[in-house]
Amino acid sequence: MLGFLTFWLTGNSDIIAYLRAPSPSAKVMDLSGRPVDPFQSSDAQTMVFMFVGVDCPISNSYAPEVRRLAAEFGPRGVAFRLVYPNADETLEIIKKHLKDYVYALEALWDPQHELTRAAGAKMTPEAIVFVRGRGFVYRGRIDDRFVQLGKARVAPTQHDLKDALTAVINGKAVPHPSTRAVGCYISEAP
Repeated sequence: MLGFLTFWLTGNSDIIAYLRAPSPSAKVMDLSGRPVDPFQSSDAQTMVFMFVGVDCPISNSYAPEVRRLAAEFGPRGVAFRLVYPNADETLEIIKKHLKDYVYALEALWDPQHELTRAAGAKMTPEAIVFVRGRGFVYRGRIDDRFVQLGKARVAPTQHDLKDALTAVINGKAVPHPSTRAVGCYISEAP
C-alpha cells in the first residue's frame, strides 16, 4: 500500500504542491507597502487567502459572496484576507478596488508570488484555506456558479468554500480538498 501511495503522490504534482506545508518565510506586502508574513499576522487558527484580480469579471462578481462568507465565518475565528497576486496592480489600484467593491477585509499584495507559489494558486478568484498546524486544507473555487468561462448557473448547487470552512470548524476533514477554480489566470511573476 505504501508503494502505491508513494507512486500516486509522486505522479501528481498538484497534490504534492497542495500537501506541502507553507513556507514560513513567504512575504507579501500590506497596503502601506511594508513586507509582512501572511501566516503570522493573525491570531486566527484558520485563514482564507482569497486570490482576487482587479480586472477579472468573475473575481469581481464574487465580491458580495466573499463579504457574506467573511461575515459568517469571521466571528467563528476564521480570518479572511484578499490577496492581489498581479504585479501590474499597484497599491493605489488595489485600494481603489477595495473601495469600489466595498471590501473591508485585510488586503495583501503578492507581486513576487511568494504566497501564490506556496499556496499553489493559479486563478482569480481562488480560495486557499490554511489551518495552523495542518497547512493548506482546501484550494479551489468558492462555489460552482461558474461552470467554465462564459457559462454560469443562475445559482450555485455546491458551496465548496463554505463546506470546507464548516468542516474545519467542526474538526472534520474537508470533504473535497481541491476543486477547479474558474476565472482569470494569475499573471507570471516578474
